[in-house]
Amino acid sequence: VLQSPQQRLDKLFADLKRENNEKAAERIAGRIWQEWSQSGSATVDLLAQWSSEAVKAKKYAVALDFLDQVTLLKPDYVEGWNRRATLHYALGNTRKSMSDINRVLALEPRHFGALAGMAAIMSESNREALALKAWERYLEIYPADRNAQEQMNTISEKLAGSRS
Repeated sequence: VLQSPQQRLDKLFADLKRENNEKAAERIAGRIWQEWSQSGSATVDLLAQWSSEAVKAKKYAVALDFLDQVTLLKPDYVEGWNRRATLHYALGNTRKSMSDINRVLALEPRHFGALAGMAAIMSESNREALALKAWERYLEIYPADRNAQEQMNTISEKLAGSRS
């Protein structure tokens, strides 16, 4: 039975939620990233590839132009928005990054990469309670992620300390 990309993702997310083994969960997460990276358009895939190459060459404005084209050509392609959010974040433009993260989560609420980005931005802007919420959502989707668990514990302790 041939599954649609959405059916494959739904199964992978169900597996990820149930998987307690960190390494096995990492493999499932890797397969989810593979699914996300497939736009279904040769043109969009090429633009995304060119964007990645531009980032490696530190040509960030060029990379951004390519990702702008990706989001225009295929506005329902989650990974186009996510990559642009990541690039905006790397360039220090958190407002534009959050805007793209919100677009990612509107298209795919289970996008743990975008949730991690949101948590990082919230922590850096001293909005720890919102960062904690983002990590909680992340861990509902990807419970075996040790790094996310540690991030959440650190923020919880920080918030508990600031209350006492």
